[in-house]
Amino acid sequence: MGMSSSDKPRRTLRSETWYEGPEYYNFARRAYMRSEGLTRGAFHGKPLIGICNSWSELNHCNIHLRELAEAVKRGVWAAGGVPLEFPTISLGEVFIRPTAMLLRNLMAMDVEESIRCNPIDGVVLLCGCDKTTPAQLMGAASADIPSIFVTGGPMLSGNYRGEWKGSGTDGRKMFDLYRSGSLSDEELNEFEGCMARSHGHCMVMGTASTMTSIAEALGMTLPGCASIPAPDSRRKAIAEESGRRIVEMVWEDLKPSQIMTREAMENAITVDMAIGGSTNAVVHLLAIARRLGLPLTLDDFHRISARTPYLVNVKPSGEYLMEEFFYAGGLPAVMREVLPLLHGEAITVSGKSIAENVAAAPCHNRDVIRTREAPLHAEGGTLILYGNLAPNGAVIKHTAASPQLLEHRGPALVFDDHHAMILELERDDLPVDENTVIVLKNGGPLGGPGFPEWGHIPMPKRLLQRGVMDMVRISDARMSGTSFGTVVLHISPESAVGGPLAAVQTGDEIVLSASQRRIDVNLPQEEIDRRLAAFVPPKPHYDRGYGKMFLEHVTQAHEGCDFDFLHAVATPKNE
Repeated sequence: MGMSSSDKPRRTLRSETWYEGPEYYNFARRAYMRSEGLTRGAFHGKPLIGICNSWSELNHCNIHLRELAEAVKRGVWAAGGVPLEFPTISLGEVFIRPTAMLLRNLMAMDVEESIRCNPIDGVVLLCGCDKTTPAQLMGAASADIPSIFVTGGPMLSGNYRGEWKGSGTDGRKMFDLYRSGSLSDEELNEFEGCMARSHGHCMVMGTASTMTSIAEALGMTLPGCASIPAPDSRRKAIAEESGRRIVEMVWEDLKPSQIMTREAMENAITVDMAIGGSTNAVVHLLAIARRLGLPLTLDDFHRISARTPYLVNVKPSGEYLMEEFFYAGGLPAVMREVLPLLHGEAITVSGKSIAENVAAAPCHNRDVIRTREAPLHAEGGTLILYGNLAPNGAVIKHTAASPQLLEHRGPALVFDDHHAMILELERDDLPVDENTVIVLKNGGPLGGPGFPEWGHIPMPKRLLQRGVMDMVRISDARMSGTSFGTVVLHISPESAVGGPLAAVQTGDEIVLSASQRRIDVNLPQEEIDRRLAAFVPPKPHYDRGYGKMFLEHVTQAHEGCDFDFLHAVATPKNE
């Protein structure tokens, strides 16, 4: 598969330019390496492997990554390399306010610069939680030295009174029961201790599971890495194997830019559609592509979704959880099933192609992973919408929506402020019924700020008490990949920059047509233009620091919400 240290080619390692040469600091760096207890022979002429660790006690998804780092180190040492662990910021999706998405780009910069400025020849990136995986993919793409990902894996399945429950997805359902008075304080407290019962990220096909699957689909992990449960011993085993493999990759000089190609991006979109992945994957893949200078637009998602069947019967779109998905064969089984739709020749970190990696991947449960001939849905899990409300696009996870609502007309109930809306939705006299379309403005990259997960607008308490569990909701915000319902998201351009959503008023008729791929307000364009002419942008949320930089440089949803100055330039440099 690769070359061992004994038959390595005679070339200069990147790290040697730090340690070998006529300058004082060449000598000083060697001395300070020895201050860590290493002899000169321990690191001289050997690949130095950085272990980029997003561990944090403020990030429950990644709290076990220190243990995985030790397993990676075993592999690096065994292959003749020298492991050097370093931290970056970590983004705990549940804990960070207003949203971890505000800081994804900051983490990506941290990862990129930590790789670029340090004497390492290759890097193993440890990730798991929603934004840590795309941030590390973005940073690794920009730094472009040999890189391999080791993801943290999903939690064990939750269990409440003998029923399997998924974090996020079932949590929202149970909390709605509590809001409607159908669940007591004691019962909610009991469920609270049952939902998330191990370390690891959410065990539904939320953003975390989606993005770790995408890392594998891109070719940036060893085969099968994405879905091994976090507490499973095989998680540490693949971490050790990844440590061995990165040393080989250094001698091969196999870089992210050779793996994350245009073809790999199309593979990732295809897999995302087949697994019913999070709508957030759209934004993250667009950002990663721009870091590599690759052309990728919402039209690519539209085209690939139309040809790709949805196969994976996992919540929130399906019935099972990630633990069962792993036992059924995991992502390799899915990729084998959709292999005719993939660029099978695309190279991966294993040194082999996608086709070679999954050629013999078995499926052990066809109720969890369906065949292309008998899919859960003929099209992929995410649809791209356009219309006079979303000239630059919007998204909907139609596989987690109510089929009868995918073609819908109804009057808008408009909210300009998320926090005020949450209070209003608890009113017993809220003027709303099942035909109403709730509209939330100011949830985008600038309006939120940071593009928060406000798009899963809670159902009004009044309707929950009547047994109405879904309605059409639209916004320029995101939603958690664990969420569900007939929800239109990522409307672009956002309302805070004067996009058409800013013109919508309570009582306007909203028209959703999933079959026509449209989201519109039933108004003449002249009336929309008249209203927008009177639009006044909201006051900026920040006047200094990182927040100010974010507001000045973040791109819109259809462009990936990265900073404009971080897009790839014509001749990217590694040093």
